[in-house]
Amino acid sequence: MTAEPEHGGGDTEKWKERGVMLRVFVYVFATHLFAGFVWILFYVGQHAQK
Repeated sequence: MTAEPEHGGGDTEKWKERGVMLRVFVYVFATHLFAGFVWILFYVGQHAQK
C-alpha cells in the first residue's frame, strides 16, 4: 500500500517549478531595486552642495 498524493501527484513538479520561477523573479527584482537605490545614493552624493 503506497501513500499517493490526493491530487494525482503530477502537479507537484509544476508547483516546484512555479515556486522556483517566483523566487528567481523576486530575487532579480530585489537586486535591481537595491542597485537602483545605491545608484540614487551616488547620484545625490555627486550633486550635493559642497
